[in-house]
Amino acid sequence: MTTRVLLADDEHLIRGAIAALLDLEDGIEVVAQVGRGDEVLAAVEEHRPDVAVLDIEMPGMDGLSAAEQISSQCKIVILTSLGRPGYLRRAMAAGVSGFLGKDASAEELAMAIRKVQSGGRYLDAELAAAAMAAGDSPLTERERDALRLAADGATIARIAAELHLTEGTVRNYLSSAMTKLNAQNRLEAIRTAQRMGWL
Repeated sequence: MTTRVLLADDEHLIRGAIAALLDLEDGIEVVAQVGRGDEVLAAVEEHRPDVAVLDIEMPGMDGLSAAEQISSQCKIVILTSLGRPGYLRRAMAAGVSGFLGKDASAEELAMAIRKVQSGGRYLDAELAAAAMAAGDSPLTERERDALRLAADGATIARIAAELHLTEGTVRNYLSSAMTKLNAQNRLEAIRTAQRMGWL
């Protein structure tokens, strides 16, 4: 039985190389390729892959958000060049079954695809160890939401409107996040949270 695969990566050369290598593997067929995270859902609905292989950083929508949209329709493997510990935890919460670095070999990726297709999990050992060592995010969901919007350049007023909060509450969430991350300012808090994969 052939495993049907969707590839999503914004780097055309990387995506094409991965597709060519996977097509050489017995029992794996790349049925669709997309270059943006916001194209994943439509491609999954159109092509019905068994496994979606998603880059974590893509324009339009990141791979973890795309994974949340499609987790009931197919198995998911996340590829990342960013070994941030928080990403692994977020990926597992999003329904991802496989998580490995872009430095993995084509054989390792094929093995991960086969394993998740058969109902198992495949986790890069180094990324899993880093995630365990880093611990859970100290941020609440609202603090993360406020920081994420601030990272996109949103003003306090826009963050408040988008989260349906008062401006004072937004300032409190941002201040709390800065304290928890031992940051001197919003920018430092954002950088720390991004480095740890908590945003």
